[in-house]
Amino acid sequence: MIERPSPLPAEPRVRVVIVEDSVAMRQILRLELERDGRFDVVGEAGDPFEAREVIRATSPDVLTLDVEMPRMDGISFLRKLMSLRPMPVVMLSSLTVPGSRAAVEALSLGAVDCIDKRSITHDIGRTRLASRIHAAASAQLHALPLADQPSLGRGRGWDGRAILIGASTGGVRAIEQLLAPLPPDAPPIAIVQHMPKPFLENFAQRLSAMSAMRVALAHPGAELRRGHVWIAPGGAHHLAIAGQAGGVLTLDLRAGGKTSGHRPSVDVLFNSAEPYAPSVVATLLTGMGRDGAEGMARLRRAGAHTIAQSASTCVVAGMPGAAMALGAATEELPLDRIPKRLMDLTGNATASGPAQPRRSLT
Repeated sequence: MIERPSPLPAEPRVRVVIVEDSVAMRQILRLELERDGRFDVVGEAGDPFEAREVIRATSPDVLTLDVEMPRMDGISFLRKLMSLRPMPVVMLSSLTVPGSRAAVEALSLGAVDCIDKRSITHDIGRTRLASRIHAAASAQLHALPLADQPSLGRGRGWDGRAILIGASTGGVRAIEQLLAPLPPDAPPIAIVQHMPKPFLENFAQRLSAMSAMRVALAHPGAELRRGHVWIAPGGAHHLAIAGQAGGVLTLDLRAGGKTSGHRPSVDVLFNSAEPYAPSVVATLLTGMGRDGAEGMARLRRAGAHTIAQSASTCVVAGMPGAAMALGAATEELPLDRIPKRLMDLTGNATASGPAQPRRSLT
């Protein structure tokens, strides 16, 4: 008699609570999640006060939370939730200026993802909805609250290399943590963070207010000079290295479709830097998927130093994990050690002399 292998156990269904004041939107969310087959919607609430009781009674794996609700707004509730009972949260927001500002604040507070409410009414948005909520349910919340780091101090030397950073899910908080201890004369930084254009505009403003460095959305011709942080503006464009003029790397915005599933794409930025690999240090932070992994591998082969955030400190370890699997990372570090490492790597020149960028391979 031939023994048949035992069937693999079914993956546990994700328990979801929907917190949304619109009855119609709650019905849409429930229908889409139940249709997907990987979820059990174990409760609904029309406002945060009702949500507290539902969460206590059902112990969900993930929560969807509307930004704008009666009696208490979603941001205030999220702040209380993360301090008292941290759990994966996906925010539902609008792309209006107030909605985008709230979305970025929510991501900074520890929300795993933020979805544009209007996209849920479209087929593509509904298709991605279930995947994003399912991914959020597996986020590592213990990795979010990192201790404040002391300032690394100004007046250090600089060897002329620029820092390139890519991030996605969990990246808002990770980037804030990375920039917080850097001094105003830190090496130049170019960042690609996966978010809609209105979110990125508010993200840049938020970073500018909290960072000692000068932070702004990138524009064609922007120079990677000391003390500057440039954020990919998103929309219809990718961020890329345009070239090197007078020993200074410059940036460009390139129109085009999605690359590695995203626009802006980390792979586009990293690939564009390949001819200047000895002049950059590339870092890949928390994020779902694998955007940036192939580009980082090319940079390392061309002579760049590359760093992947350790899986244990990632909210979602997909992107840095993919880089590690490819051998693309020179080293893997926990998030709280990356700022000092970046300063040490780029601080070989004497502080008193002008920093001269390394020559490119081309």
